[in-house]
Amino acid sequence: MDGILGQDEINALLNNTDPDGMSDSTEQVLTDAEKDAVGEIANISMGTAATTLFALVNRKVVITTPKVSYSTWEEISESYERPCVFIQISYTEGLDGSNILVLKELDVKIITDLMMGGDGTNTDGELGELHLSAISEAMNQMMGSSATSLSSMLNKTIDISPPQADLIDINSVDDEGKIASFLKGRFIKVSFKMEIEGLADSEIMQLYPVDFAREMYECFRQTMEMDKIDETSNRQQQTPKQQAVPPQATTQQAVPQQTPNVGMANMNGGQQPMMQQMNTAPKQDVNVQPAQFQAFSNDFIPMGQKENIDLIMDVPLDVTVELGRTTKSINDILEFAPGTIIELNKIAGEPIDVLVNGKYVAKGEVVVIEESFGVRVTEIIKG
Repeated sequence: MDGILGQDEINALLNNTDPDGMSDSTEQVLTDAEKDAVGEIANISMGTAATTLFALVNRKVVITTPKVSYSTWEEISESYERPCVFIQISYTEGLDGSNILVLKELDVKIITDLMMGGDGTNTDGELGELHLSAISEAMNQMMGSSATSLSSMLNKTIDISPPQADLIDINSVDDEGKIASFLKGRFIKVSFKMEIEGLADSEIMQLYPVDFAREMYECFRQTMEMDKIDETSNRQQQTPKQQAVPPQATTQQAVPQQTPNVGMANMNGGQQPMMQQMNTAPKQDVNVQPAQFQAFSNDFIPMGQKENIDLIMDVPLDVTVELGRTTKSINDILEFAPGTIIELNKIAGEPIDVLVNGKYVAKGEVVVIEESFGVRVTEIIKG
């Protein structure tokens, strides 16, 4: 009959559990404040990570604002592509716990191809150890910069161990041993939308144990409380200084108010009232003229300015002679060996560049002075 609860549903309400046995006790559920804090921490972390990824792949990377929710392994397996790459990040200092970053297989291939000097379209074939090693290094730099941002945010040193990447088939029984234990229960899922310019428009996830998410919130809350205490303390220290000024102003304003009273009291003594003296005082004209300033010409040079250069004459500067430049991919650099010839962007006989503190200042030619190389300056670059 509609509207009547079954026994399982009644037991779920009494025991504060879901009908399928999933506990909803306070140990499994975050408050709204805790969820907001986790989202804010994840947002700052992934924002920094996106900047680092941009430097690695040389493509614009956009990671959107995160969405925090609960999830289970069954829900992940039904909604996410498989196989996918699980990257486990463990914290070694500042926080006690770990989280897992989940990337789609295609996204990993695009990122690793860009890192190796490709254009991001070489995504054929299976995902191998080279891909996993490259994405682990990328995540090490990304999450390392993320840990630095967390350190500033939480006012404590936070460090991570090198991330471990594994290719996981969510529905495969053989891969159960690679799955973190907290994924077998209910956990926190923080999902992001990741866009790599012209190549990827996908979703990535960070999975947190509930206890670890709550620990991050506690660190965040304590930091906020300490900031409020410091702000209140600073205000209290500044308040006495700000209140010391008004009494002086009050004393100065009280003098004109007391003067008429003194004059009125002297009227009984036959003396001339003070107000009458003030009124009978002759008025004086004030000559007001506009201010005039001396005109300065463009060729005006203060005395002694030329001599001031002597104060910095002994400051050392780095002079660099650049024979030429070239750009190589990581794959080409790994193939370097004794005897490898690297072609530069300069033609034989072309003047070399002379830089001072990284600024292009002159051109020159290579000469030999006894047993040492030297540079003869042939042209000074103006500007």
